Amino acid sequence: MPLPERKLIERIKRAARAPSPALTRGIGDDCAVLRPPRGQELLVTTDFSLEGVHFRRDWHPPESAGHRCLARGLSDIAAMGGEPLAAFLSLALPADMPQRWVDRFVRGLLKLARQFEVPLAGGDVAQSPTGVLADILLVGSVPQGKALLRSGAKLGEAIYVTGALGASAAAIQQMRAGKKLRPTQNRAHFFPEPRIAAGRLLRHRRLASAAIDLSDGLSTDLSHICEESGFGAIVDAESVPVAKGATLELALHGGEDYELLFTAPPRTRVPEAIAGVRVTRIGEIIRGDRVFLSDRQGRRRPMPPRGWEHFR
Repeated sequence: MPLPERKLIERIKRAARAPSPALTRGIGDDCAVLRPPRGQELLVTTDFSLEGVHFRRDWHPPESAGHRCLARGLSDIAAMGGEPLAAFLSLALPADMPQRWVDRFVRGLLKLARQFEVPLAGGDVAQSPTGVLADILLVGSVPQGKALLRSGAKLGEAIYVTGALGASAAAIQQMRAGKKLRPTQNRAHFFPEPRIAAGRLLRHRRLASAAIDLSDGLSTDLSHICEESGFGAIVDAESVPVAKGATLELALHGGEDYELLFTAPPRTRVPEAIAGVRVTRIGEIIRGDRVFLSDRQGRRRPMPPRGWEHFR
C-alpha cells in the first residue's frame, strides 16, 4: 500500500529537490512559481501515461514507466525547439500498490529529469479505483516567435527524421506474443531519449520549417504536418530508417519512437547528424492533401494515417 498522501508528497518532495533558475517556488505551496527567461515564450504540454494503455506492470519495470512518462512531455518540448523549465506530475495509485513500486517509478522519472535539468515542481497524488494513472505536465520556453510549428512546411521542401524508427513497436509486438524483454534488449522502447538537443539546434540554426515528434507513428504524425501546412507529402520507402529488429510497417505506423520529424527548404544544408543523432531525408512536400509512399520503382500508393489513435 502507498504511504498516506501527505507522507507520499513529502517523500517525493525530498527526492525531487533540485535548484533551478526558472523555479522560484516548487513543491509545498498551492502553486509553483516560475520565472520565465526574458524574451521567451512559454511552452506547455501535458500527456497521460495509463496502465494497460501506455505501459504494463508485467512488461515494464517501474523505472521504465516513470522514465517513459516524463519522456513523452520532453519530446513535445523538443519538437517545438524549446528548453524544458519544470515538470508537474499528477499520480493516481490503486490502494494495493506497493510503496516500493512508487519509489522506483519516481526514481526513473527523476533520473531523466536530472539529465535534462528540469525540476519536478509540483503535481498531485490520489487514490485510483483501478490501475495507475500518471499525467505529466511540462513547461518549457522558446525565444519569442521562434517555436517550431506543424504549420510551417512549404511546397517542395524535404522531409527528414532523426534516428531510426520502429524499435518501440517491435518490442510491443514481441511482448504481446509472450516474449519477456529486458530493458537492455530494447532501450529505445523502455528508456527512449527525448531529442531536446536536436530540436534546439534545428530551431537555433534555422534548419527546420516545421516539426513534430514521432509519438503516434510516422504516417499519423506526418499527416498532422500536412494538415496544418495545407499540403501533401510523398515518402520514399527505401529511405525510411528502419530500426534493427523492426519492419517497414512498424517504422511507418508503430509509434512511440520519440524521434523528430521535420521539413526543411530544398537549399538548406541539413547535416547527416544533429546533436549526435543521425538525420535521414525520407521524402518531399507536394501539392494536394494526400500522403503517398513510393517504392523502389517509383510507384506511389496512398499512405493513410495508421498510427496510434485513441477511440479508433
